Amino acid sequence: MLKLIGILLVAVGFLFRLNTLLVVMVAGIATGMISGMSFYDVISMFGKFFIENRYMSMPILLTLPVIGILERYGLKERAEALITKSKGATTGRVLMSYFAIREGSAAVGLNIGGHAQTVRPLVAPMAEGAAQGRYGKLPEKLKEKIKANAAAAENTAWFFGEDIFIATGAILLMKGFFDSVGMHVGVWDMALWGIPTAISAFIVSWIRFKRFDKYIEKTMKKEESKQKEAI
Repeated sequence: MLKLIGILLVAVGFLFRLNTLLVVMVAGIATGMISGMSFYDVISMFGKFFIENRYMSMPILLTLPVIGILERYGLKERAEALITKSKGATTGRVLMSYFAIREGSAAVGLNIGGHAQTVRPLVAPMAEGAAQGRYGKLPEKLKEKIKANAAAAENTAWFFGEDIFIATGAILLMKGFFDSVGMHVGVWDMALWGIPTAISAFIVSWIRFKRFDKYIEKTMKKEESKQKEAI
């Protein structure tokens, strides 16, 4: 049981919002040493897996400078202004549209989104713009909630969508784990069983975003009432 202490350390670290990289490294070192590995062996494994998987960070390293330049020249402002002019747009509809695109593309193995590449510069500003177009200036607390829901749309859509594509890292990781413990499960079987959960995630998210639109409306009505009382 002590070998599972890494899970506890990760949970506690995330609970207290500590540095994610530091938490994961401490959890990995603790788990390795409790399992009988030396500190040198644990650090060596960190280095080995970093070298073997360093290509996975290349898309982020290549796209971040481009996104930074686009933001510097007003990408977020233009995205927000564009959606503000759309009368039928709501925050929930914007987020659900992105969710559908993200989950659908992930299901066929296309990675066309991401927090740094899409959510921060485009999706979150457009979701805010949709609310501002309907209700005017938003309180800061509500803006933060919109950003949080934009991040949630990205995480949920990518997590459940990628499990439908047989060549994704998640499916191959599960396949390797099952093989290592003597459970022979085909990648097609895992992908097919990923479809019901992806559909369920879509439905639950649709309901959440519909409720979030109502929450925004209710919050802004309260803000309007407060302003009238102040006058």
